[in-house]
Amino acid sequence: MYLEYLIKRLLSAILVLFGITTIVFLLIHIVPGDPVEVMLGETARPADRDALHHALGLDLPLLQQWWQYLAGIIQLDFGQSLHSRQSVSQLLIDHVPATVVLSVASLIIAIIIALPLGILAALYKNSIWDRLAMVTAMLGVSIPNFVMGPLLIIIFSLSLGWFPVSGKDGLASLVLPAITLGTALAAILSRMVRASMLEVLEEDYIRAARARGLSEFHVLILHALRNAALPVITILGMQLGALLAGAVITETIFSWPGIGQLLIESIQKRDYPVVQACVLLISFVYVVVNLITDITYSVLDPRVRLE
Repeated sequence: MYLEYLIKRLLSAILVLFGITTIVFLLIHIVPGDPVEVMLGETARPADRDALHHALGLDLPLLQQWWQYLAGIIQLDFGQSLHSRQSVSQLLIDHVPATVVLSVASLIIAIIIALPLGILAALYKNSIWDRLAMVTAMLGVSIPNFVMGPLLIIIFSLSLGWFPVSGKDGLASLVLPAITLGTALAAILSRMVRASMLEVLEEDYIRAARARGLSEFHVLILHALRNAALPVITILGMQLGALLAGAVITETIFSWPGIGQLLIESIQKRDYPVVQACVLLISFVYVVVNLITDITYSVLDPRVRLE
């Protein structure tokens, strides 16, 4: 039963990745703009343009280009950048670590903010703590990254001078981008922690644990929080895709040298192979994380795979 569930989830993940790959390829080639014109300029001679089109394989039928692209992906060969002529795989390797560092830091900040807020809001329902937690969550959800980022730069970089404005230069340069990304995720997680804790705290086994004389900390952490973690894990997995999407905007705002900044620069240059590889990588991570989340949930709660 569990093996059948696992195989179904793997096949659906492969199908989703295939669909994403095809859609991204078609959309990029349909969007107006010629990479050759960007590379050579508008004053280039038609003969030079035709020669470069042929050298890059852009004069081939779209179906043939698509087939070559899929064949390359199967062999883990994403081709060469049309602009820099570097290996796309090497460009990804150079930029992925920065995005991983930013995502992990944002996730840590989100958890540090969300868990205390959610637990306090659940313990002191309808109190000032509950209202404060919900207002904080609402602000985190309402303020988008492209507003939060410049706001933090104005306050903490330009006015107070505590952190660098942009770039990747030590731990200080990581703080503002991580807060920008982490606050939105923290807002969603805190609401989910509150809702899950409120449901769990009403269960009989919580009352039984308190009746046995266990400390409130023991009851909350080992009994309530552990059982309330299932829906939180699910939301965390689903929101990782939003975290990566937000990283594109945040990295651009703070000139953080990750996949997001590489993607935006490649779009501006009409660098098809790099854009396709960046989108495919983000999609792959999103699908894999959701697959791991589903499997983890099914291990913790067998009812999921039975359904």
